[in-house]
Amino acid sequence: MASNPSPGDSTSGNEVKRAARVVPITDVSSDEGDLYAARKKIQPRSIKGRFNNVRWAMVWITQIVFYGLAWLPWNDRQAVLFHLVERKFYIFGIVLWPQDVLFLALLLIISALGLFLVTAVAGRVWCGYACPQSVYTEIFMWIERHIEGDRSARMKLDAAPMSARKLGLRAAKFGAWGALALWTGFTFVGYFTPIRELASEIAAWSLGPWEAFWMFFYAAFTYVFAGHMREQVCKYMCPYARFQGVMFDPDTLIVSYDANRGEPRGNKKKAREGQVVGDCVDCDWCVQVCPTGIDIRNGLQYECIGCALCIDACDQVMDKVGRPRGLIAYTTERTLLAKKPAHEGWREVMAHILRPRVILYTTLLAVIVSGFAWALFHPYAGQDERAARPRHAGARGRGRQDRERLSAAHHEHLGSRTALRARGRRSAGCGHRRPARNRGRSGRLARHRRTGAGRCRSPAAGLPRNLFQPAGRRCTGYPRA
Repeated sequence: MASNPSPGDSTSGNEVKRAARVVPITDVSSDEGDLYAARKKIQPRSIKGRFNNVRWAMVWITQIVFYGLAWLPWNDRQAVLFHLVERKFYIFGIVLWPQDVLFLALLLIISALGLFLVTAVAGRVWCGYACPQSVYTEIFMWIERHIEGDRSARMKLDAAPMSARKLGLRAAKFGAWGALALWTGFTFVGYFTPIRELASEIAAWSLGPWEAFWMFFYAAFTYVFAGHMREQVCKYMCPYARFQGVMFDPDTLIVSYDANRGEPRGNKKKAREGQVVGDCVDCDWCVQVCPTGIDIRNGLQYECIGCALCIDACDQVMDKVGRPRGLIAYTTERTLLAKKPAHEGWREVMAHILRPRVILYTTLLAVIVSGFAWALFHPYAGQDERAARPRHAGARGRGRQDRERLSAAHHEHLGSRTALRARGRRSAGCGHRRPARNRGRSGRLARHRRTGAGRCRSPAAGLPRNLFQPAGRRCTGYPRA
């Protein structure tokens, strides 16, 4: 028979403590342990309100710009055209060449900083109002509502067995989706190939293989994402939803539910005497109108796209029950912690807009945008005056006009060199050397020296050469600036 351990026996005491530690184990059913859950189809309820009107205003603006800008003429050409064959980007009066890739990099940086700034101030308003996925999903759902009916009618149609009526409605819906997707793919390709030429090729059944591939690819992309996947793109595929948390802070505007005012949920008319009931009547309208199917009353979730349709739905319910609006509203975490109503919290929200993160993003964005605009519209502003006006016998003019003529001539010379190589011949080159800057103590520019047997026959003959290349190098027919 074992004796009890004495108080001084530390070894036996530790063994007793280890034996007394019990880790509870809970059985998990197979349904709860599944790694991949089956998708539950969401049929959002249509709602009217101020934020829904803003969303549709953005739908109209973005689609008018997208579909209409491709047909806008500008100086006998397309106003916005990224011509891949000619290797030129036409943006109204601006022509960008392949060596101007720096502008594309700056444009991407500006877009990223703009997104960070908007997110830090107002949360995911880009996702809710201007993201192509949200915009086209809203258009496709509008088509679906007008063909199959409202939310309850669509749910009944989904549960009903296949019939002639159901087959006809589905065929009409899918056909309308496909037509819109094809027009979207055609417009998209029209920004990289002249859209009028593309339309003529389609009418003549002579569409090229690459144009056909990208048009049908983008059409299928739009059809599947906006028609069938919808909220799954926002939940599982979009990276923005995953790293938004690092850009949020207590002063970021988010769609929030005021739990202090709404809990406990229930209907005050049906409540028992003495029972405390909050303003939330538990109608679930905020869940039914949500495009991603979440319950905003559970707090901030990464699936929330900030569309504010739940605000419109809740405001309508509050009007019906005679309670003030703002149970669900755009507010900040700081305002919620201060337990202030939505109509009183706006002062605190506006007071915290100018904070270090917002000031930093705004400053960086202003600096980069200013540099981008300066480099785009004044490419020769930083050039030294003496270098910009070379004094040599071949100079016929001064200023930017000569440089534009020289740039065009060099591109023409490059085309002739390429044609010669295609025919198996070598090009002699222009034979002119670049002017050397500050050569010698006098600092004057040296004259052009002709070397080699060839002579440049391009229209640039007699004009100043491009001064951005190092001195003494032969002209290759391709401008560096």
